[in-house]
Amino acid sequence: MKNRVTGLGGFFFKTKDPDTLKDWYKQHLGLNTDAHGCTFWWKDDDGNKCSTQWSPFKDDTDYFNPSKKLFMMNFRVENLVELLKVLKEEGVTVVGEIQEYEYGKFGWVLDPEGNKIELWEPIDSAFL
Repeated sequence: MKNRVTGLGGFFFKTKDPDTLKDWYKQHLGLNTDAHGCTFWWKDDDGNKCSTQWSPFKDDTDYFNPSKKLFMMNFRVENLVELLKVLKEEGVTVVGEIQEYEYGKFGWVLDPEGNKIELWEPIDSAFL
């Protein structure tokens, strides 16, 4: 497989009060926050518009399960179906089933320390 991860898709973390934290980051660091956090826009080597998401989650979320960690990274990938197949063959723990939305496909794996990693095959144009 040529490319596996092509960039950072997002950084998600648990907090007691996501709304207060989003307001703090907006006021003090200038993040353009909304209900989901903040989307950072950039261009890839081909000039395509791409995004990276920063999102605080309520500390009782089950979205990071089965990981017990306080954060979850999201990596952008080119071919999620093929990548998950290769990772499974390599002995990586794949969590759940692929989910598809208008903004891309998602899959999940666990690293050796039990960190849940979200893999995203994005459709950035859905956000424009």
